[in-house]
Amino acid sequence: MSYTQRIIDELKDRYADQPEFIQAATEVLESLEPAVEAHPEYEEASLLERLVEPERVIMFRVPWVDDEGKVQVNRGYRVEFNSAIGPYKGGLRFNPTVTLGMLKFLGFEQIFKNALTTLPMGGGKGGSDFDPKGKSNREIMAFCQSFMTELCRHIGPNTDVPAGDLGVGGREIGYLFGQYKRLRNEWSGVLTGKGLTFGGSLARTEATGYGLVYFVDEYLKSRGDSFAGKKVVVHGSGNVAIYAIQKVSQLGGTVIACSDTKGWVEDPAGIDYTVLEHIYNQKRSGHDKGVSLALYVDERPGATWHAEDGRGVWQLPCDIALPCARENTLLLEDAEALVANGCKVVGEGANMPTTLEATAYLKDHGVAFMPGKAANAGGVLVSGLEMSQNAEHLSWTFEEVDGKLESLMRDMFHNVDDTARAYGHEGDFVMGANIAGFTKVADAMMAQGVC
Repeated sequence: MSYTQRIIDELKDRYADQPEFIQAATEVLESLEPAVEAHPEYEEASLLERLVEPERVIMFRVPWVDDEGKVQVNRGYRVEFNSAIGPYKGGLRFNPTVTLGMLKFLGFEQIFKNALTTLPMGGGKGGSDFDPKGKSNREIMAFCQSFMTELCRHIGPNTDVPAGDLGVGGREIGYLFGQYKRLRNEWSGVLTGKGLTFGGSLARTEATGYGLVYFVDEYLKSRGDSFAGKKVVVHGSGNVAIYAIQKVSQLGGTVIACSDTKGWVEDPAGIDYTVLEHIYNQKRSGHDKGVSLALYVDERPGATWHAEDGRGVWQLPCDIALPCARENTLLLEDAEALVANGCKVVGEGANMPTTLEATAYLKDHGVAFMPGKAANAGGVLVSGLEMSQNAEHLSWTFEEVDGKLESLMRDMFHNVDDTARAYGHEGDFVMGANIAGFTKVADAMMAQGVC
């Protein structure tokens, strides 16, 4: 039995109740086998055993008072997974689906994603089972302040720098930052995704969507192709999807469909990202009852609304598919439909949106598959740039940040592509991304001894 397979088997026994983490670890470890076999010193140093265990897991209660004066209690987490190459870096997720296993999967992925950016950032993730949907702004503020009251003792600009994720946008980051500043009596770059008036970075909102498209576009360029004339489908209609749609349009492609939790919309003339932006802002207003993507057709009468599972977008003929919503939302049957309908490229804008079975099917049928740990790294990349601006007390222009984002994402593609080729698996971008990220972290861990 190989070293990597032994670690996978041990994880399955130890963490059978954490399927998302097992899925992520399996995908990574299986692809690392060629790199691990080339370095027997990794096994001697029990490097993989250390890599798959978080350096620290923090769990705490979050009591807060709702608008009726009733005390509510949620559970908060921070998984500080690996700090070999820099302070822990990763988002906070507020959603009822949040569990320790979910956050371990996200934090584990974040290790390699952050390493691929070339910036000095370790991997971490956190959040709560709190559901911001339907809550008033006052309730969200009360929750965020209580959450930060505990979290503040575990984070700092050189220790752990959280950001936003699902359910945590600019509003929540503002409340969290205000409470941190109040409790610690200091202004520091301890959170990223901040408002522009208090240390935030231009282009951070657009970064994940833009970065995804830059990465896919560089793949197309490397094969003598482009987005021009391509039909694209997007699963999702949130922040990542909106700006991926905008950038696809700017590069000459046409996004013909996108989705939300209530259904999906088809617009043969091309999805208008400004309409999506308007709907998304309503959802984030704190008065979002009844707001869904169905409103899109009110402003674009040529479009069609489908009140059914948003995965319906995968049934449309397309050249490129961009899953930009949640984990495990592109299943084997969806992969089969995409292949049958002529899809040639899948670029993950979300964290692990494609199941292992679907990923294998796409790769086996010649689809260029761009994994999220590389393709959706634009958000954390610009978060890293925000950290740099905060440290230097500077503010760069939108064009400066976007230029750095584009350059680094395009360079990242070539790093992933070259690594896959170097290990004899040309075109396997999952293997290329995993090994490229892993080797940087592994080298740092080996240099720092047993810790």
